[in-house]
Amino acid sequence: MHASTYVLLLGGARSGKSTLAVSLAAEAGLPTWFIATAVALDADMVERIERPRSERPAEWNTIEESRDLVAALGKVPTADVLVIDCATTWIATLMTDGVEPDEILKSVDTVITLLVQRSGPTYVVSNEVGLGVHPPTQLGRDYEELLGWVNQRLAAKARRSLFLVAGRVLPLLDPRDVLA
Repeated sequence: MHASTYVLLLGGARSGKSTLAVSLAAEAGLPTWFIATAVALDADMVERIERPRSERPAEWNTIEESRDLVAALGKVPTADVLVIDCATTWIATLMTDGVEPDEILKSVDTVITLLVQRSGPTYVVSNEVGLGVHPPTQLGRDYEELLGWVNQRLAAKARRSLFLVAGRVLPLLDPRDVLA
């Protein structure tokens, strides 16, 4: 078991990851921060951003930051509850900006270091994109591969990693713990 306070919530689109993160954060009864990473590039994304925004408790602090997650984390008191939703759109934005994979992984490692240092409950949401159809484009394959590496890094330091399907959860175990 890791000493860090964060929980990684993985799953496909509409699996219940974000709903669970918000529910758990609300139940904590502590000041809560929400870091939203999505960018509204079209009407669909505007709606996908607005719906959860309107459902979050008004007293929550929201930081909308699609690129510099390290700076956003610096604004959040370490004892407060934190929801990051989500690593998936953060990585996509960095890739779209032309940030090299090695630089993205360095940023991810810095974020993980900050997450491990937190004392408050932390919920990180990310999509599992490796279960679907093999992407037909090189960009899609590069994204799938990079996000897979990001999710593995996030899971390695998380206190718990959970996989969500249809609003239900499966705990993800360290292979060494299962084989022991």
